[in-house]
Amino acid sequence: MDLDEVRELVKLVEDSGIEELEISHEGTTIRIQKSRTFIPAAATVAPQPLPVAMSPAAVPQTSSPAAGQAAAGAASPAPERDKWKEIRSPIVGTFYRAPSPEAEPFVRVGDRISPGQTLCIVEAMKVMNEIEAEFAGVVKEILVENAQPVEAEAVIFLVEPV
Repeated sequence: MDLDEVRELVKLVEDSGIEELEISHEGTTIRIQKSRTFIPAAATVAPQPLPVAMSPAAVPQTSSPAAGQAAAGAASPAPERDKWKEIRSPIVGTFYRAPSPEAEPFVRVGDRISPGQTLCIVEAMKVMNEIEAEFAGVVKEILVENAQPVEAEAVIFLVEPV
């Protein structure tokens, strides 16, 4: 198929009542879907609980100033966490850590990743979309449980770039 034929197919889908068209020809498959109404992720994401920081009054009083400083320091976020980058889901769907239920996960916390490496799958409308790393790093946190729904732009991994 050449580009003009693909454009004709896209126009056919746009101008008709067809929601989706899939054509296979000589080993090539083309699938065209009408886009659905976009709902910003901010409008659909459930509120997340905020971390609770200890106020100075809540820090236990001790006779040692160093002990009080250690307790206050525990409430502040780790400075290295500020360097971590987020990997977000590009689409709404179901998050899968592995290619099948009996397979090993694509990545685990602590794994080194490289650009182009598959990190997970997000299934949307029976289509398995592989989510790939865009940069090298070390996986620090996986924020979504296997087989759980994710919203578009939801943070799914925290990675320390290397």
